[in-house]
Amino acid sequence: MAARPWTLRNGEVWLSVRLTPKAASDGIDGATTLSDGSSVAKIRVRAVPEDGKANDALIRLVAQALDLPRSTVRLQNGATARTKVLAVSGDVQEIDGKLTALFDRQT
Repeated sequence: MAARPWTLRNGEVWLSVRLTPKAASDGIDGATTLSDGSSVAKIRVRAVPEDGKANDALIRLVAQALDLPRSTVRLQNGATARTKVLAVSGDVQEIDGKLTALFDRQT
């Protein structure tokens, strides 16, 4: 099993993601370890990677999965890369618990 793909930082949770756009369906497929040793969440969206559509779909999917307002999730870096970091603001302990529950269900 991969390590947790998120870190707690200054009142936010940073979630590392490997995004697959143009998938058959939207979904969070657990975590994996990349060749550099970093852990990422495997997430797929139906949206195309044009004009930020895939990034918007990613933010919407993560907010929905964590039962949080979309406004609490933002793209921290990786706008045009396949590997991205999302910053989730709010109660860090609550978000950590929701992510733990979400990824425990995936394994």
